[in-house]
Amino acid sequence: MSKAAVTSPQYRSESGRPVPPLIDQIAEALVGAQRASDNPILGLSDVEIPSAIDVRDLVDDLREAIFPGLVGGQRLFRANAIGVLATRLHHLQVRLARVIEIARKLKKAALGLANAAHNDFGQSPITEAITFLATLPTVREALVDDAWAALEGDPAATSIEEVVMTYPGHFAVSVYRLAHELWRLGVPYLPRMMSEFAHRTTGIDIHPAATIGERFFIDHGTGVVIGETAKIGDRVRLYQGVTLGAHSPSRASRLTLDRPDKRHPTLEDDVIVYAGATILGGDTVVGRGAIIGGSSWVVESVPAGAEVTVDIEIKVSALA
Repeated sequence: MSKAAVTSPQYRSESGRPVPPLIDQIAEALVGAQRASDNPILGLSDVEIPSAIDVRDLVDDLREAIFPGLVGGQRLFRANAIGVLATRLHHLQVRLARVIEIARKLKKAALGLANAAHNDFGQSPITEAITFLATLPTVREALVDDAWAALEGDPAATSIEEVVMTYPGHFAVSVYRLAHELWRLGVPYLPRMMSEFAHRTTGIDIHPAATIGERFFIDHGTGVVIGETAKIGDRVRLYQGVTLGAHSPSRASRLTLDRPDKRHPTLEDDVIVYAGATILGGDTVVGRGAIIGGSSWVVESVPAGAEVTVDIEIKVSALA
């Protein structure tokens, strides 16, 4: 290869500087791999992909709509509260409909159904956005109850305002309750993107399809995992590092995995699970009012009112 071929690359950067030949080669290899793929995300495609930044902004604005001022710092005044909030919600509706439309088109492309009509995949995006926004008063009521549960369960909490503004557990649950409503509407991608935004922000991983009852409280929260088919009753309290997980799936064949419909445990009302406990399996039911001690490993059902603890033998050697 001549010196001119090495020092005169084909492409230039946005600043106009030459791109090194090795960078050209890496780009060519990546484009070649994408051309070889029919997947609308992994390959080259004209289909738009939902923006993680848009999802983050939607989460912030939805929480601000539910708790004006406590999240964004812009209080509503009684004299014009309805008008101001209605304007904000209208802007939210338009933006949300746009993201839903992008997600719908991407899903159709992934299924090879780019020419399918909207009504084959649910309502129109603008109708779905309105339907979702109509759930916000109910979501707000649930989140106020969750904040009261935190106030009752944590002696360090001084007010529900403090819980809403600062508690990572309440933030993660608020995103879950919003994402869950979109999940129920059948909106693709967006609920998971919202949940993963909360996961990255708080270290709390709640699948939007999980079922969670009233007055739910996660204390501290880092490392909590709640799987897709988990069912949680009312007035349940979890501490940091708790996993409501599934057994590792077995292979039905070389190409497929055995995935039971119910893979994650059920926690009935008034259960408390302390830090570091792991509860696995779709058939595992923790009965009402049971207490699961810290670092416990639970793979069988626990009767109502029972207490599960880990026995640790401590040996103290006499000082010489």
